[in-house]
Amino acid sequence: MKGHAKADGERGRLLRAARRLIVKVGTTTVTGAEGELCAERVEPIARSIAALMKSGRQVVLVSSGAVGLGRGWLGLHRSRLNDMATKQACAAVGQSLLMNAYKAVFAAWDVKVAQVLLTEGDFTEWRRYSNLRHTIEKLLGFGVLPIVNENDTVSTAELETIAAGAAGAAGASGGRAGFSDNDRLAALVMSGLEADALILLTNVDGLLRRSDSGAPAAIPLVEQITPELRALALGASAGGRGGMQTKLDAAEIAMKCGGTAVIANGGSPHVLERILDGERAGTAFLPAKRINGKRRWIAYAAGVRGKVVVDAGAHRAITQGKASLLASGIVRIENHFAPMDVVSILDGEGREFARGIANCASQDAGASRVLVNRDNIVLMESL
Repeated sequence: MKGHAKADGERGRLLRAARRLIVKVGTTTVTGAEGELCAERVEPIARSIAALMKSGRQVVLVSSGAVGLGRGWLGLHRSRLNDMATKQACAAVGQSLLMNAYKAVFAAWDVKVAQVLLTEGDFTEWRRYSNLRHTIEKLLGFGVLPIVNENDTVSTAELETIAAGAAGAAGASGGRAGFSDNDRLAALVMSGLEADALILLTNVDGLLRRSDSGAPAAIPLVEQITPELRALALGASAGGRGGMQTKLDAAEIAMKCGGTAVIANGGSPHVLERILDGERAGTAFLPAKRINGKRRWIAYAAGVRGKVVVDAGAHRAITQGKASLLASGIVRIENHFAPMDVVSILDGEGREFARGIANCASQDAGASRVLVNRDNIVLMESL
C-alpha cells in the first residue's frame, strides 16, 4: 500500500508541476453522430485550455475530426468512406471547417490559434523534425495555441486501417516508423517538444478493467505497460481510427521520453483542470528515464529505412563495449538505405537490439570501415 500511495503522490506532483502540455482530442470527442461539431464537448475543453494558457502553461492541441466534419458537410454516410480518395476529399473539406470552428471557439477567450499540418516525413527526416520543433516553439513563445493534425489530404498514414496485432507489436518494440493515428502523432510531438505531460481525451474514463462488482472501472495508475494491460486494450473506437491500443502505444512513448501520460474522458466536467490539480481522473502513466535530443528521435520518431544483421562479436561490442558498428561485424544487409538514414541493427536471430544513423548508403557499406558511429546508436533493449 505504501508503494501505491507513493506512486499516486508522484502522479499528483508531476501533473501539478507540468508546464508544457500536449492535449489530444479524438474524433468521438470533436464530432457528433452526423459529422457535426459537438460544441457540447469541445467548448468546455477549449475553455479549460484557455484557462491553462492564462495561468502560464504552454499547450499544444492535437485534434482529430477533419474527416468526420468533411463527411457531415458533404452529406455522406459513414459507409461511403470506403476508399482513400473519398477520405482524403473529406479531410480537405473538413480541415478548414475544423480550424474555423476552433478559431471561433477560442476567440471567446482571446486565444489565437495556428494550424500545423504534418506528414510522416516531418518526423523521419532530422532537419524537418528540428524545423518543426523550432516553429512550434516560436508559436508558443508568441502565446499562440498550435493545433496539430495529420495532413490527410496528401498523407495516407493515418487514414489506412491498422490491424490491432500490428499496433500491439509496434508498441511492444518501443517505436514504429512514422505515425498511423493522432494518438501516436501526439506522442511524437510531445517527444519533439520535450513536453511534461501528454493528455489523451477520449469517450471512456481511461484504461478499463472489470472491478470486483463486475462493472468496468478505470485503472488509476500504470508504472509499466505489460502484455496483460495490452490485452485489455484491444479493439478500435466506433467513430475514430485508433482505440485504446494506440493510446497505450502513445502512453508508452511518453513514459520512455520521461513524461507523464493520462488517458481520460473528454466529456467529464473540468477534466483537464482536475488532472493537472493532481486528482485521480482517468488512467495516469508514470515516466521512466528520459532520453534526450537526437537519441530520442532515433528511437521513436525516425522511420527505419533498412536492416543490418550483425555477428555475435559486433553485438557484444555494441551492447557491452559501447562500440561503433564496424563493417567487419556485418553479416548481411536487408533493405536498401541512404546516408543519414536510420537503420535497425539486428542480432543473428533477427531480433532488433539497436538503431543508428548510417554513415553511408547500403551499397557502400563494405567500403566504409564504420557504418554507424557510437554517438548515433541507441540500444532499444535498454529503453
